[in-house]
Amino acid sequence: MISYILRRTFAAVILLLVVTAVTFAIFFLLPRMAGQTADQLAQQYIGKSPTQADIAAVKQNLGLDQPLYLQYWHFIKGIVVGATYDLGPTTTHCNAPCFGYSFKNHVEVWPQLTSRLPVTLSLALGAAVMWLVSGVLIGVISALKPGSFFDRAFMGVALAGVSLPMFFTGNLALLLFTYQWPIFGRTYVPFTENPAQWANTLFPAWCSLALLYSAIYARLTRSGMLETMNEDFIRTARAKGLRERKVVARHGLRAALTPIITVFGMDLGLLLGGAVITESVFSLPGIGQYAVQGITDNDLPPILGVTLLAALFVVIANLLVDLLYAAADPRVRLS
Repeated sequence: MISYILRRTFAAVILLLVVTAVTFAIFFLLPRMAGQTADQLAQQYIGKSPTQADIAAVKQNLGLDQPLYLQYWHFIKGIVVGATYDLGPTTTHCNAPCFGYSFKNHVEVWPQLTSRLPVTLSLALGAAVMWLVSGVLIGVISALKPGSFFDRAFMGVALAGVSLPMFFTGNLALLLFTYQWPIFGRTYVPFTENPAQWANTLFPAWCSLALLYSAIYARLTRSGMLETMNEDFIRTARAKGLRERKVVARHGLRAALTPIITVFGMDLGLLLGGAVITESVFSLPGIGQYAVQGITDNDLPPILGVTLLAALFVVIANLLVDLLYAAADPRVRLS
């Protein structure tokens, strides 16, 4: 087991390096290939209506006139040990991990991300619990009674949940339960200040996200359970006299969890990188809203920082999925 964990961890580190290279290429190499000059690229780090002196200072600070391999080295070095920027009369140091520096707002990106991360964590983890429990439960019930009224009704709701976009269900929830019937709060309150108000404010966003994702998990669980419950080992377990509840939970559901673990790890990793639409609809000051502000202000460092953080979460989620595979199925450890 230890050897398996070390192999997967090493692979995750290599994948992180690949991700940083791809991210660097998207933000620095592709614009050059499209004909963008160093001055035009530097302008995206300043915002709207920059002066020529500002463009020249940013181009020098970021080394945009240097070869790409040196730019990538400074990019990695900034993440590991930090970076120093000469702003004319003053010098600013971006502490490690330096995910960028907003020359427009004169703030480091990493502290902005960490201050907004609790909001995104609250949104993602709360919604994940709701959609995982409801989706798996609905999928199991539908698989045990295929073709029944409950099966058709649950799958109909699941189809509606997949079909309805977040900007529709989210705004509908706001209209009904926040404005027309003021049951839930409008302004986000941190958990440490008022846990009850924190949950009250986030509950509509949790339900909107859970409606979208639980539909996918219900269909995945149903198809996996229908396939698993017809296997020989299920018939053997029943022949041994095990209770049906134990057969379903210990043998049927456990064997059907593999695709659910995969999808859950990816979905949670992506949400931790910022639920852009949900945070915008419900006015939640999370990472996704920070990325939208960067796009609106034409401020590239926040967008770059959010992209790197989202990629980091996805890689970590994949590593945890691999470890959960090994716990759920010992055969995976031999691969």
